[in-house]
Amino acid sequence: MFLEDFEVGQVFRHPGGEAVTADAIKQFAGQFDPQPFHLDEAAAQQSFFRGLAASGWHTAGLTMRMLVDTLHIHGGLIGAGFEEFRWPRPTRPGDVLRLEVEVLGIKLSQSKPLQGFLYHRVTTYNQHDEAVLVMTGNLLAPRRPQ
Repeated sequence: MFLEDFEVGQVFRHPGGEAVTADAIKQFAGQFDPQPFHLDEAAAQQSFFRGLAASGWHTAGLTMRMLVDTLHIHGGLIGAGFEEFRWPRPTRPGDVLRLEVEVLGIKLSQSKPLQGFLYHRVTTYNQHDEAVLVMTGNLLAPRRPQ
């Protein structure tokens, strides 16, 4: 897709099916975010989370995988900055994630006329339709060749 293929208000959905397991949570955390509430059920029970919780960065990685499968921007998904990046609730073992992307704005680049920016909101939901990640920002998108 090119910049011209997008319209403000469009919503793209990834149907989901990204299941999160306790083993995957621990494996990711062991390598990238080794904190007790991501690695050990007993320690996690005594933490702020009151149970094992995936690293927010693990949730972000799963979100990126779904985003790549959902938006097919010519040349790939190239981030141009985020305004918002938050985790309203933790991702837990047994959660099955899905994703929605809403186009919030489209802007032509003033310095590079062959590209523009897709301002968007990505929301990742669990199987209870509860948001586990919300981010808004810009993606670089090429304009359709003339």
